Amino acid sequence: MDIHVCFTALRQEYTHWQTPAVTIVAQCNGSPYKVLVSCIISLRTKDEVTAAASARLFAVASTPELMIQLPPGEIARLMYPAGFYHTKAEQISLFSRQLVDDYGGVVPDELDTLLRFKGVGRKTANLVLTLGFGKPGICVDTHVHRICNRLGYVMTKNPDETEKMLRLQLPPEYWIEINDLLVAFGQNHCHPVSPRCSTCKVADICDRVGVTVSR
Repeated sequence: MDIHVCFTALRQEYTHWQTPAVTIVAQCNGSPYKVLVSCIISLRTKDEVTAAASARLFAVASTPELMIQLPPGEIARLMYPAGFYHTKAEQISLFSRQLVDDYGGVVPDELDTLLRFKGVGRKTANLVLTLGFGKPGICVDTHVHRICNRLGYVMTKNPDETEKMLRLQLPPEYWIEINDLLVAFGQNHCHPVSPRCSTCKVADICDRVGVTVSR
């Protein structure tokens, strides 16, 4: 598969799709801290819910110093109805305290350091690096994993394997933007079930791995 042709087509289509919620947070003068918190909120949560929950929470506490002044129950209330909001509120409270106590309230810009925070996995850490700091990283969520395999660009079993393969074969120029493009593509066009293959701009170069029904 010609990845350059694929990215050129997806970049053109991206202007017609809804921008992912965490990306909007980053674009609206979002600090690395806001990117980190909104990414935690977004896990297993629809984008419209993530956007609204992030806005409510940041209106009250937009820095770790302000966040640790809120009880976890209040953080959860502001996040509702984001998925697993009680668990996420505890995580946000804990890593906000750790940021203040150990890092002077500044979010680290190194992958290995970010992974030490409770609740922060590779997807979240890479998204903070790419959107929060503009540093190279490959954020692989379910959309990126699914679509890269559907296209036939990789053959992997889980997001971690997909990230490893992409780090080996994806040109560095696409590392930062792959998450934005494929998340928007997956949300708006290349759905998990019955993707819109008949109007897809990359249908001619897609292997359609695992696709049994399409529109």
